[in-house]
Amino acid sequence: MKKFGVFIIVFVASVVAFNVWKPQLGSYLLTQQLSSQAEVSRIMAQKDKGINNSNLAEFNNEAVDYVAQKDNLLAQISKAEADEAATDTTQVLGESDRWIEINLTQQRLYAWEGNNQVYNFLVSTGKWAPTPVGDYKVWIKLASTTMAGGSKALGTYYYLPNVPCTMYFYRGYGIHGAYWHNNFGQPMSHGCVNMRPSEACTLFNWSSVGIPVKIHY
Repeated sequence: MKKFGVFIIVFVASVVAFNVWKPQLGSYLLTQQLSSQAEVSRIMAQKDKGINNSNLAEFNNEAVDYVAQKDNLLAQISKAEADEAATDTTQVLGESDRWIEINLTQQRLYAWEGNNQVYNFLVSTGKWAPTPVGDYKVWIKLASTTMAGGSKALGTYYYLPNVPCTMYFYRGYGIHGAYWHNNFGQPMSHGCVNMRPSEACTLFNWSSVGIPVKIHY
């Protein structure tokens, strides 16, 4: 009987410890995933796939009302693709004086041309895993991409088709439109920089591969 009591105490302590460490473990695993070369390969494999026909979307294990937004999202993606095709791409890889600043404290993104501010947008950065701080450059632009990862067990699973106007700046970390929440100005992401889809597409067509991205507090 005494052994059974000890077992119960150990079991309860283990459950409590797991729940205490669950957020930290989830954050660590998300960071490892987004920072991995495997994530870069997954992104590259999507480069020419275009629209995802799935009608299902999940964020943090919860279904997203995606179907109701799908037509509008696809229209924004199609317009971004057309605008991108018509854009002068001669100023790339650092030849332009355009750059992007993300202030994590203010939860704002500023787009600059030299010292002149062009855009000022509310964003949502990392809540369940941190947004990396530092100086980066956009390494790929995708008008539409599917984001998937996280953990069902830890409550961080996500499957998000047709994420609009995505610009990856460090491995699996990107600036992109987010249709699964409308709480911009508050941290809401797994480490990426969330924007309203229409504003993300505006920034997408203003930017080019190689544009500097500076992230700070």
